[in-house]
Amino acid sequence: MGNARNIAFWVVLFLLVLALFNLFSGTGNTLQSRERTYSDFVAAVDGGQVKAATLDGEQVRYTTAGGESYVTIVPGDAKVTDLLIAQGVPVKAEKQEQSGLQSFVITLLPFLLLIGVWVYFMNRMQGGGKGGAMGFGKSKAKMLTEKQGRVTFDDVAGIDEAKEELEEIVEFLRNPQKFSRLGGKIPKGALLVGPPGTGKTLLARAIAGEAGVPFFTISGSDFVEMFVGVGASRVRDMFEQAKKNAPCIVFIDEIDAVGRHRGAGYGGGNDEREQTLNQLLVEMDGFEANEGVIILAATNRRDVLDPALLRPGRFDRNVTVGNPDIKGREKILGVHARKTPLGADVDLRIIARGTPGFSGADLANLVNEAALMAARVGRRFVTMEDFENAKDKVMMGAERRSMVLTQDQKEKTAYHEAGHAVVGLVLPECDPVYKATIIPRGGALGMVVSLPEIDRLNWHKDECEQKLAMTMAGKAAEILKYGEHHVSNGPAGDIQQASQLARAMVLRWGMSDKVGNIDYAEAHEGYSGNTAGFSVSANTKELIEEEVKAFIQNAYDRAFKILEDHKEEWERLAEGLLEYETLTGEEIKRVMNGEPPSSDDDAGSGSEEAAASVTAIPKAKKPSTDGDAGGDMEPEPTA
Repeated sequence: MGNARNIAFWVVLFLLVLALFNLFSGTGNTLQSRERTYSDFVAAVDGGQVKAATLDGEQVRYTTAGGESYVTIVPGDAKVTDLLIAQGVPVKAEKQEQSGLQSFVITLLPFLLLIGVWVYFMNRMQGGGKGGAMGFGKSKAKMLTEKQGRVTFDDVAGIDEAKEELEEIVEFLRNPQKFSRLGGKIPKGALLVGPPGTGKTLLARAIAGEAGVPFFTISGSDFVEMFVGVGASRVRDMFEQAKKNAPCIVFIDEIDAVGRHRGAGYGGGNDEREQTLNQLLVEMDGFEANEGVIILAATNRRDVLDPALLRPGRFDRNVTVGNPDIKGREKILGVHARKTPLGADVDLRIIARGTPGFSGADLANLVNEAALMAARVGRRFVTMEDFENAKDKVMMGAERRSMVLTQDQKEKTAYHEAGHAVVGLVLPECDPVYKATIIPRGGALGMVVSLPEIDRLNWHKDECEQKLAMTMAGKAAEILKYGEHHVSNGPAGDIQQASQLARAMVLRWGMSDKVGNIDYAEAHEGYSGNTAGFSVSANTKELIEEEVKAFIQNAYDRAFKILEDHKEEWERLAEGLLEYETLTGEEIKRVMNGEPPSSDDDAGSGSEEAAASVTAIPKAKKPSTDGDAGGDMEPEPTA
C-alpha cells in the first residue's frame, strides 16, 4: 500500500512538471517578443513595415521588415484582420484551445505543485512510514509468526544442555501462573554465547515456536545510526511493540554491536552507541515492568559486553552454545538429512566421528555439498562416497586439477607432504594421519590431514612439541632432499602455524621454564584490557623470542633426525604420492612398507576404513595462499 502511494505521488509530480514545461514553452515566443502599443502597430501596418502577423486571441505577434518581433494587445472592437489584408500582409491565426478555466488552472500549477510536495513531506514526518523523515526512531524489529515456518526443539539438535536451560522459559510462557503463585520470577533475559554457526539464532526461534508466542528479531547494528538519539528511540519503540504483543520474545542478534563496554572508545559517554545501550539498560530493568517480554540475545564476544548488561535482573542467564560432541553431531546430521535421500551405505555415526570441531552450520553445509555432488553425477540418492568427497572439499577446499604443475613442482610437493606424514606416524602423540594428497586444493599445492582419536579439549607440552615437529617436517624434508640452498617458500604456512603454537606455549600456557608461569600475551602483543598498565621489559621480550625460536628449532631438528632414520620409508611414500596423488591413512602405511596401496581384501573400502579407523577429524584450517607448496591442514590449538 505504501509503495502504491509513493508511485502515485511521483506520477502526479511528473505530470505537473510536464504541464509546467508546456506552459512555459507555449509562452516562450511571447517572452521573446517586445510589447508595442496598438497605435504603433497600426502605424507600422499603414507604413508597410509589417512583414507577417500571427493572430493569437487578443494578441497579435508581428515581424517587421527589419526582422524584429513585436507583440501588441488588440482592442475588442478593432478589425485587425481587415487592416492587415488590405495592406497585403500575410496573416496566420492560431487555434484557441484553452478556456478561461484552463488558463486559470495552468496559472495555479506552480502553487499546486509546491502545496503537494509540502503535504507529502509533512505526512512522512508525521509517521506515514518507517522510512520517512521522522521514521528514523521507529524500531526495525521484524515479527515472525508461524507463516514464516515454525521451528521447534525437534529442529535443534546437539545442544541438549542449552535446550534444558531454556525449557523453563518456554514453560513460563505457556503457563506463567505456575511460577507466579509461588513468588517466582522468570529471568528477564538470556544471553546465548558461542562460536559462529552453533545455532544460537535457531535456538531462539525454537523457544518461540515451542511457546507459540510472537517472536521479534533485530540485529544489534540496526539500533545505531549517525544521528544521536535515534538508537535510543528505536529501543523504546521496540519495547512498546513488544508490550502490545506480550507475552512475546525479543531476540537481539550480535548484541555486542551495541552493548560494548562503555568508556572504552573515543568521544566520552555521550555518543550514539552509549546512549542506545543506556536506553536498553533502562528498558530491561527500569521502573516500568516489562511483564511477559523476554529478551534473548546472542553474541560470540561476551568479553566485550558492558558489565551492567550482564548483571542479574537483565541477562540473568548465560547459556553457552558450543560446538557439538560426537553424539550431537550425529543428531544434527540426522536433522539436516531428513529431506535428503540417503544410500544404504551411509552411516551418519561414521561421518560424525570424522567431523569434530564442526558446528551445526558446518554440518548443514556438509550435507548440502554431498547432495550437490550426488546430483552432479546423476545419482538418485546420496552415498557415503559423496559424503567423503564433500568432507574433503569442506575441510581442504575444492580440487584444482586444471592447475598446471611441472614435474619438479610435483616432486617437491610430494617429498614435502611425505615428510609431514612420516613424522606424524613416527611420533606417538601426534594425531593419526588421515589423508595425504599432492592435488592442489584451495591455496595449497598439497596437504596432510591429521585426525585426533577423540575430541581434543586440551594440549599437553609433549603433544605440542611433537605437533611442532610434524609441522616443521615439510621444511626438513625439502632441505634433506634438495639441500639448504634449494628450499622453496612452500613451508611458509607451516612456519606460520609453528610460530603461533610456539608463542602460545610460551606466552599463554606457561610451558617455558625460563619465561615462567606468567601470561605475557596481551602485553607482548600490544593489547589492552585486563593487563592495562602491564609492560614487558626489553630483556623479557628477548627471552620470549629466544624461547619461541628454541621450541621451533628443536622441533625442526627432531623432524630432520626422524626423516634421516626413516629415509627409505619417506622416499617410498613420496614416490607413492607421485604415482597415486592421494593416499589415505592405511594406504600410507602400506606404501611405506613397500606394499601396494590397496589389497584384494579391502578394495573399494579404503575411504570408509580410514573414516572408521579414527574417531575424529579436526576442524580444517585453510592453508596459506602465498605460494604454499604444501601445507598440513591441522588446526591451531586453543587454550
